[in-house]
Amino acid sequence: MTDLNQHPYVLSYLDWNKFGQLIGMNFSILEPGKVSYQLVAEEKHLATPIDVHGGVIASLIDGALGVAALSVVCENKQIVSTVALNINYAQPAQVGDQLTARAHVTKSGKRIIFAAAEVRNQRNELIAMGTATLNAFPFEKVSQAVQ
Repeated sequence: MTDLNQHPYVLSYLDWNKFGQLIGMNFSILEPGKVSYQLVAEEKHLATPIDVHGGVIASLIDGALGVAALSVVCENKQIVSTVALNINYAQPAQVGDQLTARAHVTKSGKRIIFAAAEVRNQRNELIAMGTATLNAFPFEKVSQAVQ
């Protein structure tokens, strides 16, 4: 399949990811193993009167890492789940910031995938970086649960 953004498993992920929809995340698979994930920081994302909650940034990173991993296993009829997530915050994001997480797979095995990501704002300032270990497993495990 040429456009992974239209892959049935990717479209299923979009439908199932209610949390991503709730906070307003959107992504684009650039190529297998590389993803750009976006979110515009809004007042609903604040933890203080001026700073975005770290959980929003962590969610953006986790989503980007997950879709990067998904993009390398979906053709094998697999999806992924995060096993371990590490986040380092460089500076706060604020309302109106256009946040972009760029993620890439660093190593992919039969079941375990490693990925890394950075989040930057519209001024290309580093907001946070993260890494994850993800587990690939058969799509049927989840699809049967939702039927």
